[in-house]
Amino acid sequence: MNKKIIIISSVLIIALIGLLFNPSDKKNNDVIFHVTLADPDLYKNGVYSNSFTANKGDYIFKFVPNGDSPQSLTILLKGKNYDFSENFKLKGTLHQTGISEYYTWDYEGGKAISIPAQQIIEIEINPNGNELGPVSVDIIEK
Repeated sequence: MNKKIIIISSVLIIALIGLLFNPSDKKNNDVIFHVTLADPDLYKNGVYSNSFTANKGDYIFKFVPNGDSPQSLTILLKGKNYDFSENFKLKGTLHQTGISEYYTWDYEGGKAISIPAQQIIEIEINPNGNELGPVSVDIIEK
């Protein structure tokens, strides 16, 4: 009976440690901005806009596109003492295996940004006419 209690206690302690130090939780906390653009109603005059607070630091853009995503995304960031503009281009990479072919998709462009001080950032995302193509955009702390 004591062996069962020790085993169950050990399993519970290991599970608790795993939950406390789960690296995927850390990644979720590093996202300072996220949007999934898959609905034309999210755009006003063809442009999505929003704002978020960014601390001083280095960040990168991450995208989740597919073959139907906009061919280009123009992203503008504006803050009290910060301006950024980039025109990202969608690129498909063909992968061939012995039995199939498939594409993976990503946006090319300058993905690294540095915010000089904590501030409110206005973001504008222009899909350049393709408001129906779904894409998720994240800004993640490096």
